[in-house]
Amino acid sequence: MPKSWSNKRERQYEHIKRSAKSRGRSAGTAKRIAAATVNKTRRKKGETKGSGRSRSRTGRRSSRSTSQKRRAAARKGGRASRRSR
Repeated sequence: MPKSWSNKRERQYEHIKRSAKSRGRSAGTAKRIAAATVNKTRRKKGETKGSGRSRSRTGRRSSRSTSQKRRAAARKGGRASRRSR
């Protein structure tokens, strides 16, 4: 485990590794899965320096207006099509 991982991430790694082993994965595969999962979580939470494009995509706003969303929902027959304004 890299030094940059916090104690919380170390625990997460061990938990995922044990879980993968209990599901029948080999030790090497379980380690790889656990490390990849922990690193993915660290990227999502902004715990890495990284300049990747997945760095903060949650803040993106929808390009559709409210009326466009209603029309799209109406075409699908969804709940928004039955809402009153």
